[in-house]
Amino acid sequence: MNNVLVAVDSSKGSRACVEVCARLFADRPPTTVILVHVVQYGGPAAADDLTSDAELSELRETLEGSPQLEALTAKAEAMIATHRKFLEEHGLRDLRTVIKTGRPADEILRAAAEYKAELIIIGNTRSLINKLLMGDVARKVEHAATVPVLLAR
Repeated sequence: MNNVLVAVDSSKGSRACVEVCARLFADRPPTTVILVHVVQYGGPAAADDLTSDAELSELRETLEGSPQLEALTAKAEAMIATHRKFLEEHGLRDLRTVIKTGRPADEILRAAAEYKAELIIIGNTRSLINKLLMGDVARKVEHAATVPVLLAR
């Protein structure tokens, strides 16, 4: 396998993703592992399509260059560094980190296409009530992906 995309955030589902990736490829690492995190403008409502594209665009313009965006980016970089370190400790060396902004499912799918991922690993640990109320990024990725998707718990 050449390129594996691992979608990460600060949830326990992301820890499951990197653990599954490390176990799955312990003996034969892929050429590249792409760790992708999506910074969500506007919080969970924006992530789950409750915010229009126009509202997201306005949020993006408002936040560009702001201390708030810098703080979100710094937090994302620190979180990705933790996942990267774990994978490196488990023998995966060719790691690429990517931070995107927008709706997580859309950006994960775009990154998968951009980096020619052959597999997407994504966490699936949200409670049923959260999935019903706010939507489910993993489900959206699973249904729209053109490559296999591994749901990690």
